Parts: sequence; structure tokens; C-alpha cells
Amino acid sequence: MTIDKTVGSAKQAVADIRDGASIAVGGFGLCGNPMKLIEALLEQGAKDLSVISNNCGVDDWGLGVLLGARRIRKMTSSYVGENKEFERQFLSGELELELTPQGTLAEKLRAGGAGIAAFFTPTGVGTQVAEGGLPRKYAVDGSVSVASEAKEVRSFEHGGRKREFVLEESITADFSLVHALRGDRFGNLVFNKSARNFNPIAAMAGRICIAEVEELVEPGEIDPDSIHLPGVYVQRIVEVGSGVEKRIERRTVREV
Repeated sequence: MTIDKTVGSAKQAVADIRDGASIAVGGFGLCGNPMKLIEALLEQGAKDLSVISNNCGVDDWGLGVLLGARRIRKMTSSYVGENKEFERQFLSGELELELTPQGTLAEKLRAGGAGIAAFFTPTGVGTQVAEGGLPRKYAVDGSVSVASEAKEVRSFEHGGRKREFVLEESITADFSLVHALRGDRFGNLVFNKSARNFNPIAAMAGRICIAEVEELVEPGEIDPDSIHLPGVYVQRIVEVGSGVEKRIERRTVREV
């Protein structure tokens, strides 16, 4: 028996992602996007995907390439403001959106990976997040065809006072796609600085986690205290090299 989780290519790693699958994807803006896996999935052709990720990239990068090819049916995100095609598809009724507060989205993914079915949070109490009515999908005529439902709100003693909290269900996905700086053949991963963002919790939430790594090393070469995500959460790992393109969403420079 072996626990070597390496696969030969990104194409092989995503080959069994089917139409209609749910996928949790790491990244924040364009930082930490698993682009080789996204490109392989674009080539593979799976459609009607339900994607959970902080955002949907931009029109020609990140998850935006899948969106532009009409492969995504639904997005669960916390920020969608950098993608014109996203706006067009959502407002024209082509795309469903479950807009979720960023911290809540992070905890929904983490809780799903930890086996927690639901949790209470104060975020969203007194808003449409809790009361329902947020547009999730528009009709062609611009009316709301699907709106968010009301969620349970309960009072708890917390921090010395009684407060209201809204019940949020956790998220699990059929697959997760993540990008890491380094990984070993057992699936233990190390993320680079801010690319750590949503990648570890997205990985946790996927029933089958596929990780692309810039450097693949042998088991034991990573200091156990340096591991950000243990291999128990990872089912497949593919080396993509350190030369992968990494884009910056908005480059701001100072005149000299």
C-alpha cells in the first residue's frame, strides 16, 4: 500500500470532474489562484459547475476563464466586483450568485472540512443576509427569480451580554482546487505568504482535494512545524513548477 498522491499532469488530476460538480477554489483576487488546474478544467470541458470561492477572478484570468466559457452555473462568493462578464451574466439571469460575507464564507468552508454541519455568527443579523430577500438569480426581464431564504436567528449569552446570532450552514464540495508553494508526495502543503488566503480552507472543504504545487519534495523534507495543511486533506498533488504565471490584479506604483 502506498500513500503517494502524485499525478502526472493537471489534465489527469481533473479528468473525473463531471458536469454539475461543486468545486471549492482557493485564491484571493488573483493571489494563489490554481491556474494550471483551472486551465486544465477549461480544456476538460466540465460545465454547469457550482463554484465556491472568495471571488471569480477577472475577465481573462482566474475563475474568469471558466465563467467566460459559460462553464459556471452558480457562484458562492464574498466579492465579485472586478469582473465585467460576471456582472453581465448575473444581471441578465445567466448566473446564480450566493453572496456571502467574507468571514462567514471562510468559516463555512473551514467548518465543512472539520465536520461541523452549521454554526451561529453575529455577522448579518438585522440584514437581508439573515432576513432573506437577497437576489440570487434574475429573470430575463430583470425581476428577481430566486431570492435568498430567511435564516434562523437565536439569542445567546456571549461576552457578558445577550446577543443575536444567525445560523449558517457549512460548505462541503465534490472537489477542491488549490495552489501551494511546496508539497510532498503525501500531500502535506506549504503556502507562500498571502497565497495562504482561502487555499487551506478550500482544500479542507473538498471531498477530493487536488493541489498544484510549485515544488514537489520527498516526504520528510518539509519541517513538520512548517506544514500549513496536512496531507490528510489532500487526495491528489501535481507539480507545476516555479515558472507559473502570477498576475497582479491592480499594480499601483509611485512616481519617482
